[in-house]
Amino acid sequence: MKTFLPNLDELTLRQQVAQMVVVRASGFLFDHEIQYPVWEPPAATLEGWIREWGVGGVILLGASAGEIALRTQQLQAWASIPLLICADVEEGVGQRFSGATWFPPPMAIAEIAKRDLTLACHYAEQMGRITAAESLAIGLNWLLSPTVDVNNNPDNPVINVRAFGETPEIVGELAKAFIRGAHQHPILTTAKHFPGHGDTETDSHLELPVIPHNRDRLEQIELPPFRAAISAGVDVVMSAHLQIPALDSNYPATLSPKVLTNELRRNLEFEGLIVTDALVMGAIANRYGTEEACVLAVEAGADILLMPLEPEKAITAVCEAVESGRISHDRIQSSVERLWRAKQKACAVTIPSEEGHAWENPPEPILETIELTSKIAQPDALSINAELLRHSMRSRSPVPKASHHPNSSRLDSLSGGGRNLVIVDSILDCDFLGRTAPAIAFPAQFGLTETQIIDRHTPYIAPNNRAQVPTVLQLFIRGNPFRGIAGLTQAAEDWFTFLLNTNQLCAIAVYGSPYVLDRFLPSLPPDVPYVFSYGQMQAAQAIALETLFRSQCK
Repeated sequence: MKTFLPNLDELTLRQQVAQMVVVRASGFLFDHEIQYPVWEPPAATLEGWIREWGVGGVILLGASAGEIALRTQQLQAWASIPLLICADVEEGVGQRFSGATWFPPPMAIAEIAKRDLTLACHYAEQMGRITAAESLAIGLNWLLSPTVDVNNNPDNPVINVRAFGETPEIVGELAKAFIRGAHQHPILTTAKHFPGHGDTETDSHLELPVIPHNRDRLEQIELPPFRAAISAGVDVVMSAHLQIPALDSNYPATLSPKVLTNELRRNLEFEGLIVTDALVMGAIANRYGTEEACVLAVEAGADILLMPLEPEKAITAVCEAVESGRISHDRIQSSVERLWRAKQKACAVTIPSEEGHAWENPPEPILETIELTSKIAQPDALSINAELLRHSMRSRSPVPKASHHPNSSRLDSLSGGGRNLVIVDSILDCDFLGRTAPAIAFPAQFGLTETQIIDRHTPYIAPNNRAQVPTVLQLFIRGNPFRGIAGLTQAAEDWFTFLLNTNQLCAIAVYGSPYVLDRFLPSLPPDVPYVFSYGQMQAAQAIALETLFRSQCK
């Protein structure tokens, strides 16, 4: 088979180890737009990492889909060996890069699976297919999805609605369908987070979770979806930053030979790439530091070191571990051989010349950005997304007041105007609210002209001191990694209780966490309509509010 990749013997040890490192970069084109300067280097530094050190890949975050198309071409042009370029697009490309299709989180499909597993698998397959196609259109060749953790802990701040459900059977089937859809295109898929991150209340972005389950429990709940993903041909498995004493009492999974080599390689017979979760996360970085964490991860069996805080130190530390005999050179070569097989699939390009080494004359990027608008967010993708949002939505619409039914809707009392109260975690980081967002603009059509937005930056004022006005309450709440929050905030709980006790609550919309809705439902009067959507994006808002105000729209 022809290859555009160099023979391993032609690379130095340092070049081989560098290929095992994937660095993080901003998707924005200009340095002054960088959102996270601690983790995202300026362009000159990034170019040095790629051009001079030869890192193997880049993970991107932020910017529009159009900017990413330009950014990925720039990155590949800097590289002498084609890069793996990835992103956490668990909810479609639009989740990370504006303009592309943004699906609701995977648990929305699990909601459908409770009633119709066949239909749910159809949606999961379409989600995989569309996400892969749109990723390739902007130059991404590696999906950091699907999540195959079984979320059986409602207080899980890390996984939560990112999971394909709460049972191993549904998670396994939906993960296989997603992989089947994605593999209609030449792109890498990733099952995460091995051996299972679904049952913890500790945020591994901040500290190390400890999972007390025994092996029997792991075999019943956590491991089956990984077996299913491997059987479906998943290309990569991502490790979890958590400790499971039943498997290894000394090291977290990411750094454990017992977990990555014994369990994943030998017992589950996984032959693809093993990537660490981000090594900047507190569970690893705070305990081990960059250099020791990277050496331990390679010793454990990882092929790719994702997002070490100091990439040059990571490369040097692993090289020194090889030179000192702590890690064998064969161990490095085994990882790079697996990387080459993955790059042969994901970075496939037309080999430009029959003469000499093809990799010494890499072809120009072949991305056709001029056709971008005909490849992402196309009508079929938007239509499937709308279907998914509608079929996974939950709602209750009391009968109209005109029917004189005792449970007629309180929304009918809004004829004299009212308040649209929106509670969100942080308006500063919010990319789904704005002046024209349905959550803001739609209620005003029905007299809710007083718009009030509350987030964690809003000075606390007891709801009791507020004017009493008929109110539609909209809550945007879901698990929030890096903040250790899984669901209901104090502000949301206080406002809900206040509006309920003072008879001001006319309707409620919850976007994100089904667990929050389930907490409210037992105390919600029968004449208060509600709607719940797993999605928080504007398409979800529009569909949810049209349902909530259906009787007023007639």
